Amino acid sequence: MSPIRIVLLVIFLLHFAAAATAASSVEPEADILIAFKNSLDNADALSSWVQGGSPPCNGDQENWVGIFCENGTVWGLQLQNLELEGVIDVDVLAKLPNLRTMSFMNNKFDGSLPNLSKLTNMKSIYLSNNAFSGEISPSTFSGMESLKKLHLANNQFTGQIPASLIVLKKLKELMLENNQFEGEIPQFPAGLIRTLNVSNNKLIGEIPLSLSNFPASSFDGNKILCGAPLALCPPKQHLTLGSIIIVSILVAAASSALILVVFILRRRKQIPQPPEAAAAAYGHQKRPDLDNMETGQLSSVPGSGSSSPEKLHHHGGGGGKKSSEPSVKITFLKEDRVRFDMTDLLKASAEILGSGVFGSTYKAALNKGQVMVVKRFRHMNNVDKGEFHEHMRRLGRLSHPNVLPIVGFYYRKEEKLLVTDYAEKVSLAVHLHGIVVRCPDWPTRLKIVKGVARGLMYLYNELPSLTAPHGHLKSSNVLLDGSYTPLLADYGLVPVVNQEHAQEHMISYKSPEYKSSGRITKKTDVWSLGILILETLTGRFPSNFLQHSGGGGGGGGRAPVAATGDVDVAAWVEAAVGDDGDNVEVLDADMERDDRSVVEMMKLLNIGLSCCQVDVDIRPDIKEAVERIEEVKEY
Repeated sequence: MSPIRIVLLVIFLLHFAAAATAASSVEPEADILIAFKNSLDNADALSSWVQGGSPPCNGDQENWVGIFCENGTVWGLQLQNLELEGVIDVDVLAKLPNLRTMSFMNNKFDGSLPNLSKLTNMKSIYLSNNAFSGEISPSTFSGMESLKKLHLANNQFTGQIPASLIVLKKLKELMLENNQFEGEIPQFPAGLIRTLNVSNNKLIGEIPLSLSNFPASSFDGNKILCGAPLALCPPKQHLTLGSIIIVSILVAAASSALILVVFILRRRKQIPQPPEAAAAAYGHQKRPDLDNMETGQLSSVPGSGSSSPEKLHHHGGGGGKKSSEPSVKITFLKEDRVRFDMTDLLKASAEILGSGVFGSTYKAALNKGQVMVVKRFRHMNNVDKGEFHEHMRRLGRLSHPNVLPIVGFYYRKEEKLLVTDYAEKVSLAVHLHGIVVRCPDWPTRLKIVKGVARGLMYLYNELPSLTAPHGHLKSSNVLLDGSYTPLLADYGLVPVVNQEHAQEHMISYKSPEYKSSGRITKKTDVWSLGILILETLTGRFPSNFLQHSGGGGGGGGRAPVAATGDVDVAAWVEAAVGDDGDNVEVLDADMERDDRSVVEMMKLLNIGLSCCQVDVDIRPDIKEAVERIEEVKEY
C-alpha cells in the first residue's frame, strides 16, 4: 500500500473513532427526561415517564405524556395544567438536541426565572400563569436568536423588561401582561413584534413609536404610560420619581374628595324606594335600556320592544300595579356561582358585546368583582315555561372544557335571558376578522379547531336526541378564554327557538341538505365544522352565512362542496387548492409557516373540505372528523 493511501486510511480511522466516541457520549433522551422529571415536585402526572419502558418517541409517535416527537426525537414539551412545582432545570433541558418549544403554563412554579439563554435553539417558550417573581436578568435571553414567542403573562415579575429581547430578530410574540414590570418599554425595532401585551404592569414613560400601531388594550393598566395609542405625553416633560410622588398625592386627594361627595349624595338618598321607582330613577338618569345600549348599565328587565323601563315585579302585565314578589329571580343551574337576581343586574355596569340574530349580548360587572354575560333572546316565545325550564336544566348539566356553561336563565313569555361566564378574548370571529385584534398563529388556530371538535363530540354524546346538537356553529359562537381555549356557545337551542326564525337564521338551516331536502341530519354540525375550519385557515369570512338562498355547486376532481349564489368560502378554497390540493396560497398570510407546518395546515384544510361535502353520505360523521383533526400536529 502506498504511503498516501496509508495516511488517508489513518485519517479516516481517526475521524471514525472520534465520531463513535461522540455518539457514545450522547445521553439518551429518556435519561434526560427522567432527570428533568426528578427536578420537579408533584410530578405524578408524568407517570408514563419511566426508565426501561417504552422510549419517549417512536418516529413521530409520542409514548410519553406531554412531549412532541419528530423523527424519533423530542422537539417539544407541553406540560400544562399539571400542578407542577419545583425547578425548571434548563441545564438538563439543554441536553435535548432538538428541543424547540416548551410550555409550562398554568402550573405552580415560583421564584426567579431560570437562565433561559442556555436554550439557544428554542423557538417558543410559554410560562404564563405561574408564580414566578423578582427581576429578570438583562442577559436571560441573550443569544436566543431562534426565539419567536415568549409568554410570561400572569406572574409576579418585577424590574425592567429585559433589554436582551430587543436584539432577537425573530421575536414575533411577547406577552407580559399582569405582572409588575417597571420602567420604560425597550425600543423594539419597527415591524419586529406582531403580537404584544404589556398591560397591567407599572410601566412609565412614552410608548416607543415602533409599537404605536398596537391597540390601547396592549398597554392599559400602566397608569403613567403615555403616547400613541394612549393619550399624548406632556410636551417636553420627563417623569421623575418626585413628579410621580406628587401626581400620586394629587390623585389620592382627588379620590378622597370624590368619595366624600358620593357619601354626601348617598346620605341624601337613604329614603327607601320600591324596585319600580329605582328602575324609573335609573331611566331618569339616562341609563340606557337593552335596546339602545352601547356602553353603560343594564336599565331594565327587557321588554317587548319598549324603550321604557319594564316594571320588575310583573310578568308581562300592563298598568302600574305593584306585585308582592320581593324580586325577580334568576334560575341558577350551577351551584358554584355567586347568586344574584334581576335587581343586581339593574345596578350592574355593563357594556354591549354584540348584537346577533337572537338579540343583544352584554358584559355585566356585578358586585364582588363578578363578571357575567347576559344574552337576550327574543325568538323563543312559542315554547311554554315548563318545556323551556326542562330544556335549560338539561343544558345546564353539561360540563366540558370546550363548552361554555349556562350559569342561569330568566324566563318570560316574550323574551328570555341566558347568563353565562365571561370569555376574556371574546370570539374567534373577532380575532379572524377584527380590524384591531390580530389573528392567532397557526398553533393557536389548531388548538382552537381541536377544542371545537372535542366540544362538538361531547355535545353529540350528551345530547343524542338532538339531530344537530349544536345547530348554530360559527366563528362568533366560538368564544375564547384568556389562553385561547375555545368555548362553544349558543348550542342546543334548536328545540326552543321559533321554527320560522331558526329556518331564517340558524346555521344548520343553511346546510346543503336542508336547502335540497328541507331537513337537517346528524352530519349537519360536521358541515358547519368544515366551514369553520376553512374560515380559520384562510381568514376569509364565509359569505354563505349572509345569504338567504342559493344553489349547490362545486367542481374540480372532488365531490362538490357547499356553495351559494355568492362564492362560498368552501367552494373558493376547493377551486383555489386545485385538484392536487396543495396550493398553499389559500392559507391566511398572517400565519407564519415553514415546510413542516404547511404540511399540517394543508392536512387540516383538506379535512375541512371533506366536512363540507354536499353529499351527506360522503361527508364524515363527527367521530371520524374529530379523529382526523386530532392527528394534525403543529409541525
